[in-house]
Amino acid sequence: MPHTESLIVIVGGGFAGTTLARALDARRLHGLQITLISDESYTTFHPMLPEAVGASVFPEQVVAPVREMLDLKRGDRFIMGRVVAVDTSAHTLRCDTLAGERELRYDHLVLAFGNRARLDLLPGMALHALPLKTVGDALHIRNVVLRRLARIELEDDAALRREMGHFVIIGGGFSGVEVAGELVDCLAGIRRFYPRVAHGELQVTLLHEQDRLLPEMSPALADAALRSLRRRGVEVQLGVRARAIHERGVALDDGRALAAQTVISTIGTRPNSLAAELGLPTQHGRIAVEPDLAVAGHRGVWALGDCAAVPNAWDDRPSPATAQFAVRQARHLAANLLAACRGEPTRAFSARPRGTMAALGRRNGVAELFGIGMSGLPAWLLWRAFYLSQMPTLRRKLRIWIEWTWGMFFPADITHLRFTRSADLPAQERSAGV
Repeated sequence: MPHTESLIVIVGGGFAGTTLARALDARRLHGLQITLISDESYTTFHPMLPEAVGASVFPEQVVAPVREMLDLKRGDRFIMGRVVAVDTSAHTLRCDTLAGERELRYDHLVLAFGNRARLDLLPGMALHALPLKTVGDALHIRNVVLRRLARIELEDDAALRREMGHFVIIGGGFSGVEVAGELVDCLAGIRRFYPRVAHGELQVTLLHEQDRLLPEMSPALADAALRSLRRRGVEVQLGVRARAIHERGVALDDGRALAAQTVISTIGTRPNSLAAELGLPTQHGRIAVEPDLAVAGHRGVWALGDCAAVPNAWDDRPSPATAQFAVRQARHLAANLLAACRGEPTRAFSARPRGTMAALGRRNGVAELFGIGMSGLPAWLLWRAFYLSQMPTLRRKLRIWIEWTWGMFFPADITHLRFTRSADLPAQERSAGV
């Protein structure tokens, strides 16, 4: 018999979780209640983090409040917290919230909590490399870059100046090429504000162990991306593997060493520890699901997005961990959940890849849509249009579109955002009012 009331709890406020909540709301059944649990109050548009690094966009433009994506007036709930335990037989979960631990009941539990950055792939990575996985990471990298330029102006040692002005990026996938393009454009645009820093003292190097960039894209577009980066001054080294990272640079497998005080890592992810803690079946750390995204042996439990190993019936291969597939899995799962609530059969997930896109800096990009490749400004505009379409509410879309358009014609912002509270100031400064 179909349920007269269904409680759907979604764990994770990323692309997959919030898209699912919005899709369920658009086709809401009578008696359906949605609760979304996330340890952050916003969704991060991870593919836009490189633009935040290069100050092409402001940090608030790559996040969206979760509460804007839920229909709270209809009884939906957002709980800021972390799930610590799930009892799949009793259909309950325990959640550590701002008000202490709470227990919630569910009819359907959807796990969409993503993954985490991995910092143990190379010796010294955890100590000396800067990962790019969160908005905080992006802001930190941006502040480090600005501090490096300010320090160069005060330094007399020529070798040390070049070392501080050398920015090394490890990984030639989407994140790596996007960070490299954004960073080289940012440095070119803001150097005029640092007149004591010479052009030759700034260098961006991209290291990639494979023989071409962007292995997910066609060779022609990968070559277009390579030419674009090199034309703007990025030193791209292909077939080069980093062996270790230390405080003053990178040691390479071929015996060379790169002197650099800033190393940005865009390689490696690790499963969210919650996947193992819940005791569910996994594949290489990701939750194993059936073709319809249900977790086998656990009635009423589903998973999608980066935390799940989702088979794609279109090509009988695992779905890639991309925003495109997270969104499509979410919309498909919404239909399956509603079918399950009505007592109807569910369908296997099947999605043909529509294409791939990468932004390579200001007004530069590469894109492949249904087999049609493009590069330069058209690809960049297509890339931005897609992510703008994913933003919630017309008001937010319009505000961001205006700010993006403004930013196309003016240099990057050089504000060093450091949030210092009054209590963090030295005691003598607080008492003197300095």
